[in-house]
Amino acid sequence: QVQLVESGGGLVQPGGSLRLSCAASGISISFSHMGWYRQAPGKQRELVAAITRGGDTNYAGSVKGRFTISRDNAKNSVYLQMNLLKFEDTAVYYCNANRDGRATWGQGTQVTVSS
Repeated sequence: QVQLVESGGGLVQPGGSLRLSCAASGISISFSHMGWYRQAPGKQRELVAAITRGGDTNYAGSVKGRFTISRDNAKNSVYLQMNLLKFEDTAVYYCNANRDGRATWGQGTQVTVSS
């Protein structure tokens, strides 16, 4: 069974940093495209960052330069380092794995940026 478990969310002040983790089981991230998505109140779920099997990355324009997606194949985990956080980064963040056209989602972790 494929399962993704996110962790690392929480409350952080504007300008602060947070590191999200996504631990995968039942699937090897080295053979999967991985991504982080988020959904804020009143908005649709959007792609934040993605990394391909080959290591190519792409980011939403709103987070580029502030967020970094990475993976550790040995730990079968993917991470999202978030720096210089803004109020508008507040959302539920979801880990996603895609292999052979099949997508698996994590349960989500809440990130709240507030003074």
